[in-house]
Amino acid sequence: MIVYAHERDLFFANRDGSQPHKLIALPDQANEPVWSPDGKAIRFRVGSAGSPSRPGALWEISADGTNLHALLPPGWRNPPQECCGKWSADGRYFIFQSHGNIWARAEKASWFGKANGQPVQLTSGPMSFSTPVPSKDGKKLFVVGALARGELTRYDMKHAQFLPFLSGISAESVSFSKDGEWVAYSSYPDATLWRSKLDGSERIQLSYSPLRAGSNAKLYIVSADGGSPRELIPEDTSPQFDDSWSPDGTRIVFGGVPSDPNSSIRIVDVRTKQISKLPDSKGLFAPCWSPDGRYIAAMPFASGGLRIFDFASQSGTRSPRSVWHFPIGRRTAITSTSCMKRISPPSCEYAFTTTKWGAWQILRASVKLASMVVG
Repeated sequence: MIVYAHERDLFFANRDGSQPHKLIALPDQANEPVWSPDGKAIRFRVGSAGSPSRPGALWEISADGTNLHALLPPGWRNPPQECCGKWSADGRYFIFQSHGNIWARAEKASWFGKANGQPVQLTSGPMSFSTPVPSKDGKKLFVVGALARGELTRYDMKHAQFLPFLSGISAESVSFSKDGEWVAYSSYPDATLWRSKLDGSERIQLSYSPLRAGSNAKLYIVSADGGSPRELIPEDTSPQFDDSWSPDGTRIVFGGVPSDPNSSIRIVDVRTKQISKLPDSKGLFAPCWSPDGRYIAAMPFASGGLRIFDFASQSGTRSPRSVWHFPIGRRTAITSTSCMKRISPPSCEYAFTTTKWGAWQILRASVKLASMVVG
C-alpha cells in the first residue's frame, strides 16, 4: 500500500498504483506523507507547498483514517515551518527540519525515561540544515548544510545603480538613527544585531545566540550602547513582525504573519505596553511609519498594492483612516517596504521592492502626489 498527497487530500493506492481512494480531506495543502515503520500511522506536512521556509506544520493520522491531530503542541514554533520528516529505521525517533535546524522527537521510551513528545534540537550555528535522512543502520544522520552569504548595498538614485554599503558586509534589515549618524543591522545569515557609525566605526554587537534578530516573531528592545535585550510585550502570544517606530519614539507599529489573511496591523505604546489595532487593517502586513508621524503604509495580503493610513483627519483628530491605495497590478508581488527618510524636509514617500514575472524592481509611492514611480 502506498500513500500520496494531492492538493488538500491524502490517498491510498496499491503498490502498482491501482485502486486509488481518498483517506481524508485536510484543512490545507498536504505534502510529504511518510509511513511509520510499524505501518500504523502516517505523518505529513500541512501548509504551503514549495519552500520549507514557508508556513507548514506536521500532522499525524492512523492508517485507518482516524485520530487526525497535529504532531507538535500549539505554539511550539510560531509561525510553524516544519517539514521533511523521516523516521529512524527502528522507529525510536522522528527527525524533521524547522527554521533551518534539524530536530529529533523520541517516539519510544529509553533507559533515560519515557518519550514525552518534546523535540530536541540537533543542529545550531550559522549554517542552515535541511532534508534529514537517517541511515539504515540508525547510526548516522545525513543532512544538507548551507551557509548563505549576502552583500549589503545601497541604491544610488542619481546614477540608478547599486553600490556597496558598509564595505559590502553580509547583512540585512538596515535601520538608521533619527539623526542619521548611526546604523543598526542584522548580520546574515546568523541574524545577530549590530550597530555602528555610517562608516562602520564604533561597531557594537547587541544580541547573542540563541536570540536571532527577525526569527523569533516577538518584539525585543535593547539599548544602543549594549545590554540584555528584553521582550517588549511577553504577555502577547500573537506573532509580531515588521516593527516600525513612531518618530517620537513612544509607539511601535507591527504586523502579523505575512501569509495570514486574518492578521492585522497593531500599535503598542512602549511605556504602557497597551496595544491597539489599526482600523480597517485586516489582511495587511509589513507596516511602516512615515518620518513625520502622519502616515502608516502597509501591504495587502491578497493583492498587489500599498495601503496608506492618515493619522491627521481634516478635523485635526488622531484617528487613523485609510486614504490611499496604490495598485500594482496582476502578477506582481510586493516583497518588502520601507519608509524613505530625508532629514530635511521629512519625506512623504515610501519605497518598496516588487517582483513581476520573476523580475525585481524598486518603486516609490508618493503620498503628496498620490503617484508611483520606478526607482
